Amino acid sequence: MATMKAAQKRAQAKVEYNAFLAGCPSRQLLDRISDKWVVLILCALGGDNSAGQPGAADADAPKAMRYSEISRLLAGVSQKMLTQTLRSLEHNGLLTRTVTPTVPVTVSYELTDLGLSLHHMTRGLRNWAQTHMAEVLANRENYDSRTS
Repeated sequence: MATMKAAQKRAQAKVEYNAFLAGCPSRQLLDRISDKWVVLILCALGGDNSAGQPGAADADAPKAMRYSEISRLLAGVSQKMLTQTLRSLEHNGLLTRTVTPTVPVTVSYELTDLGLSLHHMTRGLRNWAQTHMAEVLANRENYDSRTS
């Protein structure tokens, strides 16, 4: 069996991880990270907690947060969904879960370097959605009036 050089291995990996191919494992990752709760959790842990509009003090420093803080910030998320999403993010190496032996036990979540790199993209996605929501709603209304 011939050995592969590092450049050859990188080139082969690029071919193997082509999300347009049906069997590509990166499709599972895309499915996981494109979830709204993932985007919002990454933004929360990334420091984008301000309720203001995009660009208005949105760039706070990333910080560790307790489960209850995340839950309060993400209006509408169920306990089950938040727990599942946090576990999935930890499983994929996007955040770390730290348990501090206090009474009661303190559990906090913090972005890893990998999670922080994804957060930079999700911040833009969240800002885009907030900035363009009025335009999207107007387009929906226009479409609905034409198709009714």
